[in-house]
Amino acid sequence: MAPRILVFAGSIRSGAFSSRTADAAVKELALQGAEVTRISLADYPLPIMDEDLEKEKGVPENAMRLGRMFAAHEGLMICSPEYNSSIPPLLKNTIDWVSRISRDGEHVLRPYAGKIVGLCSSSDGNYAGIRGLYHLRSVLMNVGTQIITEQCSVARASEAFNEDGSLRDERTAKMMTRACISLIEHVQMASFRR
Repeated sequence: MAPRILVFAGSIRSGAFSSRTADAAVKELALQGAEVTRISLADYPLPIMDEDLEKEKGVPENAMRLGRMFAAHEGLMICSPEYNSSIPPLLKNTIDWVSRISRDGEHVLRPYAGKIVGLCSSSDGNYAGIRGLYHLRSVLMNVGTQIITEQCSVARASEAFNEDGSLRDERTAKMMTRACISLIEHVQMASFRR
């Protein structure tokens, strides 16, 4: 059975480099045999994480929808921009809300349990957003995911994509291929151990 991978970008800005990177990851994952679902966080708007709000109203329905979707996939590929050398607030807020989920009605729901995660970054600068991935790794490890070592960082992103959405630079394209293959292999190994 093909591994199920959920792909999303950490930005919802129109024309976001992270969204273009996510689209490139979708193509590569599908080429490598994964069953891929691509979502946009714009379709799951959430209030700022607030424990008082959670106590009063519970976990927002959009966080629950995301949690169900995370739980239904063996792997995640997150493509993040870098904001001031760190994680964009949209992505951090999403991770935080989903981490608050422990039940879905009468059923236990652990969205991050056993989840294998691949990471990509993008930036118009030379650092390619890589500094933000250090913080993203830390947050994702804290919620209980396993993050693969291989990653893809797209530098000079405004010039990095061909018209068909593929990566122009051969070295970057190879990084994407390695990250996608590794994610699939780790998901398959984890499934085999279960």
